[in-house]
Order: sequence, then C-alpha cells, then structure tokens
Amino acid sequence: MLQTELPFDPPKSAMKNLPYRGRLSDLLKGELDFHGQKGGTAVHAWHAFPARFPPQLPGVFINELTQPGDIVLDPMMGSCTTLLEAVISGRRAVGTDIDPLSLGLAQAKLNTADIAKAEVSGHELIEKVKYRLSNGKDALGKILKKRFDAKTKTFADYWFAHDTQFELIALINEIENLEDKSLRAFFTLVFSAIIITKSGGVSLARDLAHTRPHRVAEKIPGSAITEFRKRLRRNLRHLTCRPYTGSLVVGANSQRLPLKEDSVDLIVTSPPYASNAIDYMRAHKFSLVWLGHSVSSLGRLRRKYIGGETISDAEMMPLPEYSENIVSRLTALDQKKGRVLHRYYSEMSRTLSEMHRVLRPGRAAILVVGTSVIRGMNIEIRTCLKEIGEHQGFEHVHTGIRRLDRNRRMMPARWNSNNTGIEARMHEEYVVGFLKPGR
Repeated sequence: MLQTELPFDPPKSAMKNLPYRGRLSDLLKGELDFHGQKGGTAVHAWHAFPARFPPQLPGVFINELTQPGDIVLDPMMGSCTTLLEAVISGRRAVGTDIDPLSLGLAQAKLNTADIAKAEVSGHELIEKVKYRLSNGKDALGKILKKRFDAKTKTFADYWFAHDTQFELIALINEIENLEDKSLRAFFTLVFSAIIITKSGGVSLARDLAHTRPHRVAEKIPGSAITEFRKRLRRNLRHLTCRPYTGSLVVGANSQRLPLKEDSVDLIVTSPPYASNAIDYMRAHKFSLVWLGHSVSSLGRLRRKYIGGETISDAEMMPLPEYSENIVSRLTALDQKKGRVLHRYYSEMSRTLSEMHRVLRPGRAAILVVGTSVIRGMNIEIRTCLKEIGEHQGFEHVHTGIRRLDRNRRMMPARWNSNNTGIEARMHEEYVVGFLKPGR
C-alpha cells in the first residue's frame, strides 16, 4: 500500500456522494477543454512530446474516481502525463510502453533526482565536457567513431553538424559514466530535450517536436553545451523536493499487459492514431541514436507500434459489424490502407481486451482519441473503438467532446498549413468512457 502524504488537502467534491457510474457520466458530460488553465507540475514540460493531453484531463478522472492508494494504469503512457498526475495525487501508477523515449521520460519524471546533487553534478558535468572538448578531442573522435554503425552514422552525419556531434558525444559520454541512476536519467532527459524540441535545437532539422522533421541546410544549430546548460537550469527550477513514489513502469506492449486480472482501479490513456498519422519514431530517433540505439533497430521497433503501416506479419482479428464496414469501405478505396486500418482496429481490440481483463469490476477506462482521415475518408475512430470496447465486454457510458487548444497541444501541423493532412481533422478530440460491469 502506498504510504505517501499528499502535498495538499484533496478538494471536497459533491460528486463523491454520487454513485460511481453517475460520477463517471457527469465527468464525461462536463467541461473537458481546460483552456487557459495551468495544469499540474511543470515537470510535464521537461521534454517535448506530440499530442500530449493536458494534465487536468487525467487529473479530473483520477481525483473523482479513485482514492489515495488506488492503482491507475496507462497502458500506452507516452509522455507519462497520467502516471505523473496519479502519483502527485497519492495514487499508485502503472505504465507500459515500448517506445524507448517514453520509458526514459518515465524513469526521469517519476524517479526524481535530488535537487542540490543535480545542480552540483550538472555544473561538474558541463565543466568536464568543456575540458574534454578542449583537451581530449582525439579521444572523443574515437568514441564517436565507435558509437554508430554505418547506417546510423550516415543518419547522424546528415542531421547533425560535425562540431555538434563532438559536443553531443562528449555530453552523453559523461552522462553515461554517472553512477547515480536518478541523476543519469535526469541528465539523459535534459540531453534528449535539446535535440527534440519545438524550435531551435542542436540538429539541422526543423519541427522535430511535431514529428515532421525536415533538413534546413542554412540552419546554424546552437551550441549543444549552451543549450544543455539552459535546459538544465529550466528543469532544475521544476525539480521537486518531494520524491514521487508508488509507480511501476514496464517496457511492454499494451496488447499483452504483464498485470493480474482485476488489479487496476482506473485506466486513462490516449491510443496512437492509425496509419502513423503521428509518427513518433520519426522524431524520437534523433535523440535515441545518441542513446545507444541503431537506426535499423529503431526501424524494426517502429513496425511494432500500434497504428503502424506494416501489414505483412499483422495478426488480423474479426471486427464487430460497424467497424468491419468502415474497414471494407476504406479497402474499396485503397486495399493497402484498408489492411492498415484492419491491423489498427485488431491491435486496439486486443488492447481493449487486456484493459478489460486487468480492470476491477465496476471501474472505468477512459480513452482520449481524435478523428482521423485516410484517403479522404473519416475512419470514425471514436465510434469504432466504442463498438470494439463493447464487444470486449465494456459498457459505454458516454463520449465527451473537448475542443483542442492548439496554442498548447502540440500537433504536427499549424493553422496556416493549407488545411491538409492531420491539420484538417484535429480541432477536437473525444473522451470515450467505459465501465467494466460489476459481478
């Protein structure tokens, strides 16, 4: 049982007097936009991540539908927003993902380093890096040469200037030599954040945070040392004095959760989109190649992501009637895209089945999803996932609508982008509320 004192007195809510189902229904029918509201801890902003939902969204369901000590699960945890909100509220948090960057974010955000130690170690690390760059360039060159295989080196040479590569290898080499795991995780996150960033950054790419990078030959990247120092100072300001406890993060696929039946009190998650509409790995590999992953291994991992476009080894499942009809209609327009969508709904069928298995009877699962258009056809994600969830044994309580604050929610396109691609369809998203019937 979690033995954590809350840093605040939980607000008294009239909803607590309602039956559980009534509370869930009222939440889904209530205000879910949260525009103009500051949410949660600034730790959420430690690292850029596309399509990250506001912390108030999981927070309101966590605070109204669970008690301190309850277990909150996000089986596709992404930037770790649900888990962080859960532990801040005194709940126990469980998260799974197969994305190495997501797992690294969770390790840094949930196992916070000591502030004083991080400040001192960060200063020492930067001074060591500066010394290595001034006095040990040959040794760094040998380390850099061993860092990448041929394909990964080609990638690094294309996207990173020569001088930047030396700064980055000096930084990550010092970080990896740290003995303190919490400090190592914290500094690794700082390192990654200077590469994957909304603007600027140390690569020759633009728009990395929105997963649509393109090379800008005339771009003059900032000094990695300077950017690391700036990001370190920023993150140190947000580093909490209070360690977060009661969390478990596992590198696992949401279709095969390593959890016992009826063991979770609430699920809040946001599934990926179909057909790689938001291609996380396309941006994440820019920092992951510096963290020991090869381009080839990341490519193989990408094919395993839910919503991927590889169909050769996909395990297709029979779908309920309406979802099957949507897949058939898309297949008539584009056979390959139809198969890709069938793969996506099959993967979500297995995920929803696992979510139903591990959730306690009488408890809720919340899915935050957007609309998606493939070959000009709305694939009706919210309707299909509602049907698939019901097919897996859930009761659908209600689907809430929230209008996106596009100045804050990071999406892969802008308002003035000719209204094409994902931009044409991401003005609102849906909060699908399920209840696992009691026994």
